[in-house]
Amino acid sequence: MAGSHDAPPNVLERPLEVGPGDWSVREFYQLMTALVIPRPIGWISTISASGVRNVAPYSYFNLMGSDPFYVAFGSTGVKDSVSNLREVPEFVANIVTMHLLEKMNFTSADFPRDQDEFEWAGLTPVPSAKVRPPRVGEAKAHLECELVQIVDDRNTHIVLGRIVHAHVDASVWKDGRVDPRLLDPVCRLSGSGYASLGEIINVQRPAWKNVKDTRGQEAMPRAVKRSA
Repeated sequence: MAGSHDAPPNVLERPLEVGPGDWSVREFYQLMTALVIPRPIGWISTISASGVRNVAPYSYFNLMGSDPFYVAFGSTGVKDSVSNLREVPEFVANIVTMHLLEKMNFTSADFPRDQDEFEWAGLTPVPSAKVRPPRVGEAKAHLECELVQIVDDRNTHIVLGRIVHAHVDASVWKDGRVDPRLLDPVCRLSGSGYASLGEIINVQRPAWKNVKDTRGQEAMPRAVKRSA
């Protein structure tokens, strides 16, 4: 199917149909990052073979599986995180919370590889339990990971890591689990936009045993607003 618009229209008068080759890379990037929201941020700390620390945020980031547990993050271009991982194949995904928004954003600058973003941003490097790169001491949770694979496709580099250890601060724990309001994670939008958690909704996952003798959507679980 041919693209419906040869550039982003100011006003959309009919549905948009577009592929990566129909617009410039920048225009399609802006569309994708506006649609896939909100995104969690992996604040990835690595270390070079010579011992230079690095910490950088990636919003192409998420949990990828649970047997075993994987995380992945994507880098556009071979940035310092990827270069370090080719030398020391371990990293920490520090969970970004709202109180660290400005410091996290500062570490996204294009610092030279011999510069330590921990020092520039006033962050505390804390020894990890099982990997060589340090944790961000101010973060409320950390996932320590061993590199499994880097998938290189043109200018996209997807890092797959196996989680080997997790740390959670007591301040975000309530009733036997992490409380999302206490964690207060940063939600990435597009451009320079970020958001905090809004209203929290609970909806139970359906099971076939509860659906099979019903018709249509009779057994569809209903959304319930979560109380504080």
